[in-house]
Amino acid sequence: MKIQGIDVYSIDLTYVHGTYVMSGGREINSLSSTLVCVSAQNGLQGWGEVCPLGTNYLPAHADGARAALALFCPALIGVDPTNLAAVHAAMDFRLAGHAYAKSPIDVACWDLTARAFGTDVCTLLGGRRQARFPLYTAVPLGSPAAMQDFVLARRAEGIHRFQLKVGGDPTVDGRRARHIVEATGDDDLVIADANCGWRLNDALIAARAMEGLPRLYLEQPCPTLEECIEVRRHTSLPMVYDELIVDLPTLLRAIREGGAGAINLKVSRVGGLTKARLMRDVCAELGVQVTIEDTWGGDIVAATSAHLAASTDERCLFTVSFMNDWTNEHVAGYQPRSAGGFGSAPTGAGLGIEVDIGQLGQPLFSVR
Repeated sequence: MKIQGIDVYSIDLTYVHGTYVMSGGREINSLSSTLVCVSAQNGLQGWGEVCPLGTNYLPAHADGARAALALFCPALIGVDPTNLAAVHAAMDFRLAGHAYAKSPIDVACWDLTARAFGTDVCTLLGGRRQARFPLYTAVPLGSPAAMQDFVLARRAEGIHRFQLKVGGDPTVDGRRARHIVEATGDDDLVIADANCGWRLNDALIAARAMEGLPRLYLEQPCPTLEECIEVRRHTSLPMVYDELIVDLPTLLRAIREGGAGAINLKVSRVGGLTKARLMRDVCAELGVQVTIEDTWGGDIVAATSAHLAASTDERCLFTVSFMNDWTNEHVAGYQPRSAGGFGSAPTGAGLGIEVDIGQLGQPLFSVR
């Protein structure tokens, strides 16, 4: 089998709750997502998606992904899409780094490969280990009362895992966390996520304010691993690492030196399902839990996360996000669809979803 063509599309995804607010004054209403269709000479196709969270969250942005794709996609023509090693070698030879831009190609090849073998991506990732898994929702940064109202509304819909956006005034953030913990119950998990918003002193103040709160986890308080390690030394709160986890070496250091109890495994951040599966399996061996998600995205991103989550040992899986629950636009019929706070991986071939190309218009560019 050989890759015959690659089509690159874009779609704007708007946030279902209006404005998504993070630390540092970052606000999101709409994001541009990049969709990639890889076609083989026998007519089979696979889809992937990458959607960076704006331009000032991680070293990634939509135009950067598209520029990178335009650079290395010609090198993929004629490569066997079922040979992931050859696919990555071709991309890496043309462009070093830029893992996020390579992610949609990697995912599309997993989708195409599973379709070629008449199975689903979940099976190729190790087998379907759980029929459903718990989802989390992010709670935009706001007043303690507004965030509590948001949490209670989502809790009424069946959600029991909440990622609170913090990272501002550490004393106020302590009150935010306390409000939410006191408003929820024993079945709920609360994650205070600063998105690298504090430097060391403020992170220590926040951790002290949150110390002793039950069911509370502290996520990525600072932008550097050194600061996060120091915060972990001063608190008993379980630590979740996120933005710093980019490859296996950073994962291992966060576990060994940073006391990571869990990590957020963003598929596009690490370069696709190939690397994500490796890091997921290492976490499982070392007893570290994983949240499976991505930076942002729609139906294709949600399906990708679903297959990786469904093939993960239940004891290793912390929580999962279905990004298509967070967006108004849907290119695959709003599949996979969450229900009562849980998600499942589609059972059809490949990713198990069918993209409606009619919603995408003409490709940004095509390579043949």
